[in-house]
Amino acid sequence: MKEILIEINGVSIRRNLVENLPYNPKLKPLLNGKRKAGILSEVLFWKQVRARSFHKIDFDRQRIIGNYIVDFYVKILGLVIEIDGWSHDQKGSYDLERLKYLESLGLHVFRITDFDIKNNLNVIMKELEDFIIEHYGH
Repeated sequence: MKEILIEINGVSIRRNLVENLPYNPKLKPLLNGKRKAGILSEVLFWKQVRARSFHKIDFDRQRIIGNYIVDFYVKILGLVIEIDGWSHDQKGSYDLERLKYLESLGLHVFRITDFDIKNNLNVIMKELEDFIIEHYGH
């Protein structure tokens, strides 16, 4: 039985630690540039979740998984959070391939749009709670 991690809205959330994820060290030089880019939607989301401020869950920003850099990662849940900006409009097949790869590792992916982060942040945070309850709740 998986260990209970936290409670969200009265629902016990169980850990889903996915170990030994693939890592491409060649992507490491790109991390600082991505973090320093200061993409507004990523900064706004980070302010909501950093320092365990969202249900005491630890989020990593800009995490390498295989040949990809994901926007946010929750190790204890095996949860990837991706913020899709305008550039994703042209990358449908790439995003689908990436999603299938991440899911093949046993990860769950929560996708949100740049627009929604900027305009509906409270709604997005509630949707994230609901997603976690749906996928990790007991």
